[in-house]
Amino acid sequence: MSQPAWLDAIKWNADGLVPAIAQDHASGEVLMLAWMNRDALAATVAEGRAVYWSRSRGKLWRKGEESGHVQVVKDVRLDCDNDAILLRVEQEGGIACHTGRRRCFFQSLENGVWRETEAPVRSAADIYGRRPASD
Repeated sequence: MSQPAWLDAIKWNADGLVPAIAQDHASGEVLMLAWMNRDALAATVAEGRAVYWSRSRGKLWRKGEESGHVQVVKDVRLDCDNDAILLRVEQEGGIACHTGRRRCFFQSLENGVWRETEAPVRSAADIYGRRPASD
């Protein structure tokens, strides 16, 4: 499959990946960080939904393929150093994190201790029918 020339502008790391931040397009809230390879970014643009590279599974991962929590892409941005992607998305189901929370950034450093600042919207067991593997 021939890939679009605009992918050549990106500074891929040694593993052929680039970090991708998913941000709620309406609120500006940062939802999650994942990785993309060329195929994932090309598929994201072509399909209009977030497609990432799963480092643990070694394959493309369409956000929401198991959970139903699809990220509909509204805008794709490249940072000034050409080494990070920002996806402005509509988060279907209101849950971006595999733990069942709205966003992955739910831990806050308080007095040298990580504290959970948000409860799950829905349990991971309810979403996946099992406990998700931790990274």
